[in-house]
Amino acid sequence: MKAKQSPIAPSHIGTRHARMLETLSIVVEEAHVPLFEQVLLGVCDTVGMFEEDDEQRYWRLEAVKERGKNEDELENGLALVRAMTGVEAPLLRRETEAEGWLARTQEAFPPQYVGRRFCIRGTHLKDKAARNRLNITLDAGIAFGSGEHGSTRGCLRALERIAYRKPQHILDMGCGSGILAMAAARLFHRPVLAVDIEPWSVRVAASNARLNKLGPLLECRFGNGWLTESVRKKAPYDLVFANILARPLCRMAKDLAYHLQKGGTAILAGLLTTQARMVLVAHQRQGLVLEHHLKEGAWSTLVLRKPF
Repeated sequence: MKAKQSPIAPSHIGTRHARMLETLSIVVEEAHVPLFEQVLLGVCDTVGMFEEDDEQRYWRLEAVKERGKNEDELENGLALVRAMTGVEAPLLRRETEAEGWLARTQEAFPPQYVGRRFCIRGTHLKDKAARNRLNITLDAGIAFGSGEHGSTRGCLRALERIAYRKPQHILDMGCGSGILAMAAARLFHRPVLAVDIEPWSVRVAASNARLNKLGPLLECRFGNGWLTESVRKKAPYDLVFANILARPLCRMAKDLAYHLQKGGTAILAGLLTTQARMVLVAHQRQGLVLEHHLKEGAWSTLVLRKPF
């Protein structure tokens, strides 16, 4: 399960809008998930993504929103995506209590063991943290990048592979929950700049950093990619995470290569395996070379390096 949320805290949703919420549900093939997900994220308070079958070919997107709110934006967005993809998946609606959705989210968020080093845990878990693991705690009600989604797992596995390089200057571009920034900070005991274009993501990442006692190591900033002043000021980097989407990654390839120091590593994710070649070619044109191509289900993670 992968969950994304707005700035409104779950307890706030539950107390103010418990009788005014509805859950929207739509099932689509994995290749179409990013587009439908972006529409729902733009108009809903929270979006969750659940595997619909064992082969991970179909996913059910569930979104919670206030009844009657943002209806025009929702319909227009879905109409555009349906026209682009040819997918006529029906949107189902039902009344819901916020607490019911949160309970389901917690139920679907058991400890996530990733690679040999990492364990991602929800705050609702009462058992002891895993021994001999780097534990990262996230609130299952507000976290996205929970460690179960293939793109997040791929980035954490990639981080393990390059850990021997002990990077000193680290950037998490599009940090979301801050899970990758926290993993790097915990692994290397080095400061990490975490940047996101969504203000609520920045607040969530900062909150998660404090929850994990990593606040002093994470600098969480709102910004628009490489145009962000603090990002440019701290360059060059010897490790950059960019778990975004395929097309934005391609557009940012030139800036990434410019701000990556010689010998530096870039871990790129948020792309389907069918999109991996497109993203790789865009970065190879900027002089970066492929070191690893990791796959988790239909999702790919590319580990690139800038030659000396």
